[in-house]
Amino acid sequence: MRTRRGLCYPRADVCVDKIVVKRRDFAGYNMACRKRQRFAPVMAGNSDLFDALPDDLVISILSKLSSSASCPSDFINVLITCKRLNSFALQPLVLSKASSKLFAIKAENWSESAHRFLKCCADAGNVEACYTLGMIRFYCLQNRGSGASLMAKAAISSHAPALYSLAVIQFNGSGGSKNDKDLRAGVALCARAAFLGHIDALRELGHCLQDGYGVRQNITEGRRFLVQANARELAAGLSSASVSNIATCSWLNWSPHPIPHPTNRHPNVPGCPLLSDFGCNVPAPEAHPANKFLTDWFGSRDGIPGPGLRLCSHVGCGRPETRKHEFRRCSVCGAVNYCSRACQALDWKLRHKAECAPVERWLDEEGVGGDGMDDVIAES
Repeated sequence: MRTRRGLCYPRADVCVDKIVVKRRDFAGYNMACRKRQRFAPVMAGNSDLFDALPDDLVISILSKLSSSASCPSDFINVLITCKRLNSFALQPLVLSKASSKLFAIKAENWSESAHRFLKCCADAGNVEACYTLGMIRFYCLQNRGSGASLMAKAAISSHAPALYSLAVIQFNGSGGSKNDKDLRAGVALCARAAFLGHIDALRELGHCLQDGYGVRQNITEGRRFLVQANARELAAGLSSASVSNIATCSWLNWSPHPIPHPTNRHPNVPGCPLLSDFGCNVPAPEAHPANKFLTDWFGSRDGIPGPGLRLCSHVGCGRPETRKHEFRRCSVCGAVNYCSRACQALDWKLRHKAECAPVERWLDEEGVGGDGMDDVIAES
């Protein structure tokens, strides 16, 4: 049908998927362009631009999201959006790239579905999921074999925290008896983690060399590892301060006054780890999500992992004893105990130096039992 000027009315079959096909084979084209474009209501309602996106592009976007998520909800909100996103978000390629912050699950929110999600990520080859689930199974769910195998899977992929955690297990003989301690294996795992730049492993290896614990004593080499741990601690503090836009001048000067701590276990702790020896008041490093989970898990149980068992006194650790008298106590006061020399050294500078008071005699509240009296650990 034509108008008096010879123009055709737009037809419904000219519009396909909301794309207007303009007719150029008639006179007065410029005038036709000024007319309001019409769409076919039936065909326009059936089109979906999201469905037209290629699958590989959607998976690539989801992989980027999982690797940069700052909390679990950032990724979970995508899963509940639609069926297509849910199916793509659970692809092994997406789960294998998830960051450690994606697994920062609170202990109070632990459920079977959270366990299955971590298991899917671990099966996809995500080393952070292997380490986090391994720590939860080993210490919280008391599934020692499965937890240790998951941490070993992460350690094979050169995951430094997993290597250090396995070293702590070897040093203490966790999950077994006192005779299951393997100091040489612990030093070897600690050395591997230290080579990858793990600060606690560097500190632990330095103390082992200074004390001749599981390795030939070398005080000079041990001191070198401790200085290297301090340097990496300072670099990590400067990096986190630059990311969060915090002025470093406020904590580069040492201050002996305690600062409030968000937890109830240690209400006041000074903000100066080992670098206070070098005149720096560096904030304590942020704990790994797995350690936070352990702290919350046993904190909800009044800090008692079991009858006669104790938690590591370092607030950022959360590891419990797996048998009585597994951890070593402070040789001065006997009021605190630690899973490693690294935790002892950090906690000494964080709070225990101001609280430690010598006593002439201290015994366990329940007397001698288990594997015998505790090993003692000297403060330095």
